[in-house]
Amino acid sequence: MSEFPETHHSLLARMRSADEQAAWEQFVSMYRPVIYRMARRRGLQDADAQDLAQTVLMSVAGAIDRWEPRPGIRFRHWLGRVAKNAILNALTRPPTVPGVGGSAIHELLLDQPAAAPAVEEELRLESMRERYLRAAGNIQRDVTAETWRAFELSVVEHVPCEEVAKTLGKSVGMVYAARGRVIRKLREEVQRLEQGEP
Repeated sequence: MSEFPETHHSLLARMRSADEQAAWEQFVSMYRPVIYRMARRRGLQDADAQDLAQTVLMSVAGAIDRWEPRPGIRFRHWLGRVAKNAILNALTRPPTVPGVGGSAIHELLLDQPAAAPAVEEELRLESMRERYLRAAGNIQRDVTAETWRAFELSVVEHVPCEEVAKTLGKSVGMVYAARGRVIRKLREEVQRLEQGEP
């Protein structure tokens, strides 16, 4: 939960309404990948991480009516605690079928330090990553393949613009213009996503 995105009060209010399916779909699309990635980084396998994300989202659905904003407690902090507790429970609960062999993995898990403030920071970062990935997917559809490739090579892969220009058979100016255009569009799209616009 590399930082959960800030959840707007309007979305939370809509989620509390029993007939607001679109609000829940928006919420799930924002948070499910974040929770899943956190669980995977903590060592859960794919199926377990999927189950955990579902469990956290069901916990939120069951408790959203009781959540009230308080000074210093944002929704994402509360959600971070719910996710952290679910991950810790998944990692520390005894297996339903006794394992065969040594207990090295269990001992390794028990030796892991409890992550308190680190989980919230992870939520913040993971949420930022999720907003970027969603924004990038939206923007990539709106620009030419050549423009996207110029951005990807020069910004994401850190290839010097002169080399990118040679690779693409374009001018250096075109590379700078393309990357500037994509960066501007990404900022606008991330801002739109942060504001909770559909």
